This record gives sequence, C-alpha cells and structure tokens, in this order.
Amino acid sequence: MDIIFLGGLEIETIIGIYDWERTQKQTVVLDIQMAFDISKAAETDDIKHALDYKSVSKRIISFVEASEFFLVEKLIEEIAKLIQSEFHVPWVKIVLNKKGAIRGASDVGIIIERGEK
Repeated sequence: MDIIFLGGLEIETIIGIYDWERTQKQTVVLDIQMAFDISKAAETDDIKHALDYKSVSKRIISFVEASEFFLVEKLIEEIAKLIQSEFHVPWVKIVLNKKGAIRGASDVGIIIERGEK
C-alpha cells in the first residue's frame, strides 16, 4: 500500500482540562500518514483518482479549529475517524504534538494507528 503524508500541520484550537486552556487557543501539530492506492491516479494522471491531500488538510483544519475537546486522546481519535470515514482511507497513523504542554519538554503528544494497511 502507498502512503500519503501531511507533516507539521499546525492548528490553533481549544484543548485542555485547565480553566485557562478553555479560554486560550493552543497550537497542536499533526503528522499524518494515510494508506491509499495511488496506482489509478498514477496511471490516469487525474486528481479524481487520487487522495486529494489539500482537501484532507482543509477538512482537518476546519474540524480541529472548531473543536473544544478536553483531552488530546479524544481529539486524535476523532481526527482518525474523520479521515477514515470521509476520505475512505483504510489505515491512518497520526502523531499529535501539543508543544509546550509540559515544562522542560519541547514535545508532548500521542501517536495512534487505526485500520489496516
């Protein structure tokens, strides 16, 4: 299976359990890998047979900016569901980085994989 990826997608959102986090947007950074058979797109040179990563990124940005989850666990799970259901992706791997969440650590986050390659 082929992999389409988006790296370093920075999005501002309300995320967190503390009072100050409920009123101040924070940046989450996403690295996303999506399994997708590119052979038909390569054969035809036609976007209708490709996974349109611009459409994927715009949808994710819209979803995350509008969300107000308490936990990054919930946010990352919902992003995976969205990608798989709306874009018919059989397997997705997402790294969610909530930079600066822990003093002294430059990176904090979660990595998940959903589906089958």
